[in-house]
This record gives sequence, structure tokens and C-alpha cells, in this order.
Amino acid sequence: MIADGLNSKVFLAPMAGITDKPMRKLVHSFGAGNIVSEMVAINALSRRNAKTYRIADVRDEPYPVTVQLVGSEPKLFAESAKLVAELGAYSIDINMGCPVKKIVANKSGAYLMTEPKLAADIIKAVKQSIKLPVSVKFRKGWDHKSVNAVEFAKICQDSGADYLTIHGRTKSDMYSGNADWDIIAAVKQAVRIPVVGNGDIDSVYKAKEMIEYTKVDGVMIGRAALGRPWLIAQTHNYLENGLEPEETSITLIKQTMLEHISQLQKYYGEKMALALSRKYVCWYCKNLRNARKFREIYVKINNTEQAIAEIERFFAENGSDIDERS
Repeated sequence: MIADGLNSKVFLAPMAGITDKPMRKLVHSFGAGNIVSEMVAINALSRRNAKTYRIADVRDEPYPVTVQLVGSEPKLFAESAKLVAELGAYSIDINMGCPVKKIVANKSGAYLMTEPKLAADIIKAVKQSIKLPVSVKFRKGWDHKSVNAVEFAKICQDSGADYLTIHGRTKSDMYSGNADWDIIAAVKQAVRIPVVGNGDIDSVYKAKEMIEYTKVDGVMIGRAALGRPWLIAQTHNYLENGLEPEETSITLIKQTMLEHISQLQKYYGEKMALALSRKYVCWYCKNLRNARKFREIYVKINNTEQAIAEIERFFAENGSDIDERS
């Protein structure tokens, strides 16, 4: 077991603007897997920013949610951790890996890998403020001239982290190139606490391959779950029970897409849900026949009724054909 109460080796990765409540509910509906929120900025949370507060509030979700915090001030981290615990978080993840410019510019995310003392102070502050499990997500290093994941992992461990998640790319890599599974293996070998591996897991087989290659205790899946929210549960079932995933049907894709839109509407309201749905339908229909034409039509629709009608038309036209060239 990676941490008390976490019953799966598989994690849905925190993704800003994606792993919101509608996405989390959908992923959970398919079965087992650990759910992580989109990142919550502690500066905004300390100001009780309404949008940020809502993101952090997971009290009405009937499954454990790890809430990820991002920032750079130990005191604010401690205060935010207390608040998030009150708002229903099952555990806290500290973001020390985000490579996005506006995050690192605020000395947050991957920037903290260049300030190990500050990183340690943050972890200690959070651990002292709450009794929940605390994890740290970080990268291979800032760039290829400063790969310090192993040393950083030891600092996280010594500062009280309960488990770690490492993405096998540097900050400078962003999301390009191949993830370095060797550095993930090195981190696993260097620490006593559980380690979760992240990077280039796009199937149940890749998940098993990473575990066998790196000896990590669990895996985290991010971009591969976009348009495939069932992948988390499929991976859990494959790792735990050897269950091969069934071929994805057109019917499942359509039903899931419509349910996702419905959940977006309940959470955000019709107007915002329609705007947000544009990115999701692109992911869902990725390998379907005439997907490109469908996307071009859908992104121009400004009426929910028309959007649903276009989805119905598209899937009626597709039948059960899949064209990998779309």
C-alpha cells in the first residue's frame, strides 16, 4: 500500500483545467484508481478566491481525493493544508514539478528543485500542520545540466514526505521527448518510502512495463487518460487481476462523451460547459473516422442543443468504424 487508504497502484495525474470534479467523477465511475485534483494555488486560496476555494472543496465527493497544492511560502502552505483538510482532502500533494512559465516565475513548481532548503521547509511545514498523508511530485531536474532527482528525493523523504511521485523529464523538457525511466528507477532505489512513476504511460501494458523496469510502487497516468477516462480503472484491473482491457466500443465513447458534457453542465453551467467541452470532444473522437471534420464543426457551435445533435450525427455516421489516420 502506497499510503493508508489508497487501495490502488494507479493514479490519475493532476492536470490544471482538466482533473476537475466532472473529470474525477467520470474516472471514478469506471472503477478503482487514486484521484488527484487539479493544482490549487495557495496564494489564491489564502485570499479565499472563490474559484480556487471551489476547486479545493472536495467534501461532496464520495471517494478519496488527493488535493495538490502549489506555491512557495512554507507558512501559507501550512495554512492552506489545514484549510484543504477541512474541505475534505484525503491527502495533500505538493507540486514541485510543474514546468509552466508562470508557475516557476513565482518560485513554485519545478523551481523548488533549485531551492532544496525551501522545498524541505515547505514539506516540514505541511507535515506539522496536518495528520493527512503528504506526497511530493517533482521532476528529473531543472534541466539536463542539473539532474538532481535522487538527491531531491532523499530531501523529501527526510523532511517527512509519505511517498513521492517522479516525472521522468526535466523542467526544460516540458512534455517533449521520452521520459527517463532510469532516473525513476534510481529514485526508487535511493529512498525507503513508496515511489510513484510518471511519464509515457499510455496503456495498461506500459504501466506494467514501468513497474517491472523501475520497481516503483505505483504509476501515474496523465495525458493518456484524456478522452479515455476508463484507462485508470483498466490499468488497476490489469495490474491487480491480470484483466486484459476490452476493445473500446463506439458506444462507450459516445456515452462517456455525453456524460462528461452533462457533468460539465452541472458543475459549470451550460455556457461554460459548452466552451470547455470543445477540448474534451476532440480527445474522445481522436481516432474515429472523419474526426477532423467533426472537430472543425463542433468548435464553432454555440448552442448546447446543436452540439448534442452534432454528436449524435457524428456517431451515427461512424457506426463501428475506427480509422487510425483521422
